[in-house]
Formats: sequence, structure tokens, C-alpha cells
Amino acid sequence: MISHPSRHCTVELQALPSRIGQVRRIVSAHLRYWHLDPLIDRAALGVTELLTNVHLHAQPDKLCTVELELLLDRLTVSVRDHDPRLPVVEDLGDVAPLATEGRGLAMVAAMSESWGARPDGEQGKVVWFTLPTSATAVAAPAPAPRLVAGEQPTRRFPEVEPVLDGARPAHAPARSAVAG
Repeated sequence: MISHPSRHCTVELQALPSRIGQVRRIVSAHLRYWHLDPLIDRAALGVTELLTNVHLHAQPDKLCTVELELLLDRLTVSVRDHDPRLPVVEDLGDVAPLATEGRGLAMVAAMSESWGARPDGEQGKVVWFTLPTSATAVAAPAPAPRLVAGEQPTRRFPEVEPVLDGARPAHAPARSAVAG
């Protein structure tokens, strides 16, 4: 039996810099409404990075859907787009110290409990991350995991199969240029 009802929010948009800022404000407002103020900064950062990747890399279009789902003690933020190429975490050793791109997914991995990407039907993908909502987990987030190129995050939903292992389709590079 579920003791707390789930909460859900969906926003469809074109991943353009001006719209990314609007979605960040929508995410913040929903989390305030759900009394999850301690998660606002991390959720806003994560959704900004995922939307920026859609803006920079998604083909054939920039249309995407942002979804927030609060279920029990976990907030899941996901971004669905029409580009089937799965993102790749770049080796941070290959990113120039003053580069403005190349750290987005590493930041998402560092600030979230878990994250991943999966194909969405025949065309498209979903990139998601989770944040714990329990009082102790919100107050003291786990230390950031160290990422190595080609390595998958070690924490995943048990019901979600990893999709970045083994043979890989053509990938969109995972880069970030925070906008809006």
C-alpha cells in the first residue's frame, strides 16, 4: 500500500535558452508547492543541464517534455526528446579547465542519487535523475561519485535496465552550456 499519493508535473517545450529559464522557475515553484524546498537548487541545476543538452545536441528538433514525479521518498526528474542518440559522460580529464562545455552530465551524476538514459520507443530517449526526499538524505547528500569515461552510474532504479552497457548506438556528446 502506498502511504503517500504520487505527485506529477509535465511541461512540454522547445529547448531554447529562454524556455530553459522558464522551466527552471516552474520546477522551483512545484517543489515549493510540494514542500520540497531543500531540493530546488539541485533539481533546477539538473533540469537545466538536461535541457541544455537537448538544446545543443538533439536532432531532428528541440521539442521535449520535462516530467517531475514525486513518489514516496524520491523525486524523479526526466527529460524526453526525439533524438535516439544516448548521451555519453565525457572524461573530465579531457575537458579543458576553462571550457564552458563537457561537464553537464558529470554535474547531474554528482548532485543526484541516481541517473540514467534509456531509449524511448523507436525514436527518442529519456534522460533522468533522482533526488531523495527524506529529511536526512536532503540535509546531507551523498558524496559525489567519481566518474570515469564510459562508466555507468553505480546507483540505478532496480526496475530500469542499464542501456549504456555493451554495444552503443551513435551518441550525442554530453555537453553543457547553461543558459537562461
